[in-house]
Parts: sequence; structure tokens; C-alpha cells
Amino acid sequence: MADLATPMAIRVAATLGLAQRAGVGASVDELASRTGTFGPALRRLLDHLVAVGVFEADEQGRYRATALGNQMDPEAPEGFSLLLDMNAAGGRAELAFVELLETITTGRPAYPRRYGREFWADIDAEPALRKSFDAQMNWRYRSYAQQIAERFDWARFGEILDVGGGDGILLAAILQVHSGVRGRVLDLAPTATAAAQRFSELGLTSRAGALVGSFFDPLPAGADAYVLSDILHDWDDEHASAILAGCAQAAGANGVVVVIEPIRGRGADTAIDLFMLMCFGGKERTEEELRELAARCGLVCHAAVAIADGRTALEFRRAPA
Repeated sequence: MADLATPMAIRVAATLGLAQRAGVGASVDELASRTGTFGPALRRLLDHLVAVGVFEADEQGRYRATALGNQMDPEAPEGFSLLLDMNAAGGRAELAFVELLETITTGRPAYPRRYGREFWADIDAEPALRKSFDAQMNWRYRSYAQQIAERFDWARFGEILDVGGGDGILLAAILQVHSGVRGRVLDLAPTATAAAQRFSELGLTSRAGALVGSFFDPLPAGADAYVLSDILHDWDDEHASAILAGCAQAAGANGVVVVIEPIRGRGADTAIDLFMLMCFGGKERTEEELRELAARCGLVCHAAVAIADGRTALEFRRAPA
């Protein structure tokens, strides 16, 4: 459990693209040439990957990924490349765990200590990181989106605003299942543009749109439901309350705020909770903690439903005067 050699070797292999570059088999020299690495060192990395079952080698000294190792291939449907590649947002963030002692000592996130700025500022400053983060969110929701669309009564809402809704994968799934619903995604400029493109490609432009904005700014009023999906756990209580308060203000007396989150103990384990603390200063919350957080913003929970594998939807309305 304390060995760092294997997790780091896997991350280096994913970052170098060894699984796809090896194909059906390649020698150390071929792989070194393809990856721009030092052959003798690469051989030692590959030998360790063989020892742990991620790669295999034949009698001619040609290496290829095993079924396990093929999960590092970006093209693999079950792949984890985005979470392992150290040049992508997720893999880069994981490396900040080396500063965990500082986080536990001070309570402050480790990411700024390692990289000199907060995670969100970092991906905003680096378009490639932003693109990889959006791709990671898309990857995460490839199975959740359809479940969420089918297992919740979205049809009762005429207009949905998916706040911080990324490139529109969830809203698109909802609109495809519920033909009478209209919706918009609100997110930062590059991501909102990607959402608009998704809606266009799916033929949803008559019912779907994208707005450029931040959930820390005043939100457009008038939607029937304001959705926060996997948003609040990225933030500490102060910022999460501000996000909820903005949704409550926009929803008014008649609107609904739908919070979709992994619940601690039901979809969120202790490891991801530590990651949220280390990376963002965020936290995985229990259902009661989410109810208490919403109550600070004048919201009362009217329903809590298991909506996807590892996700719960909590429906909030403005508390009676």
C-alpha cells in the first residue's frame, strides 16, 4: 500500500502513450524512438510493468500491453487515460498529493502549493488543460447521463438551466429522453462553445442553448429547474453556499434547485474525499450536510432520490416565509 513505484510507473506509461505505441508488440528501441525516451531507463520501466501485469514481453523482447494495460489507451472504451496522463488535468492534479502533508497541516489545498495557482486558475490559463478537464467530465458522465435522464421526472420542468453543465452531455441526454423539455447550459466560454456544438450536432438547437457565465455571478431567472451536477463537492462550504444561494435567488418562489452529487458513503469514498480536499479545498458531503448547506440559503429539501450509480438527486425549494 505504501509503494509509489507502481502507480508512478503506470502514470508515466499513460503519459508516454506506451499502450497504443506498442500496438501488437514493439522493442525497447522502437518504443524509445517513438516516445523520445532513454532506452535503458525505458526497459527498466517496461520490466516493472511486466512484473505487475500491465505489459507482457515475448521471447524476442517485444513488449505489448495486456488487457489490463490497454485501459491506458485513450481509445479504449473502458480506459482511464485521462485520469493517469500527467499532462491532462486529472493526472496533473493527482501529482499534487505529494503535498498532502501541507494540506493536513494547514487545511489548505495542495494544488496551489505545487503549481503556483489554484486548479481553476490553472486550467483557465492553459487551454489544453481546460480541454482535457472537459473531456474527463464527459468521460465520467458517459454512463451517468443516461441514467440521470431516465430515472428522474424531468418532464415536469418546461425549462432547465444546467449550471456549470460542462459541454452539455447531461442536458443533451435529458432533452433526448424528454421531448417536451427545453434547456440551457451555463459555463465558461470554451466549454459553453463546446456545449453549443454538441446541441447542434444532435439536432437539439430548437430546444437547447448555451450561455457563457459563471455560477458565482447572478444567474438568469425564469427557469423551472436549476441543476447543479457534481458541482458542490468541488468547493468548500463558503463557496458552495454562494453557488446554492445564486441558484435559489434565480429560482425564486416557484423554481426548483436540483443538486446531483455523490454522497459520502453512497458514491463517494474516503479516497475521493481526500482528493477533493487536496485539490480544491472541497469535500464529499453526507445528505444531511447538503441539507444543512442548502438551509443556509433558504432552501428546503423536498425529495432525495438515487438517480444513478453513485449519484443522488436532492430537490430543493424556497422555504416558506
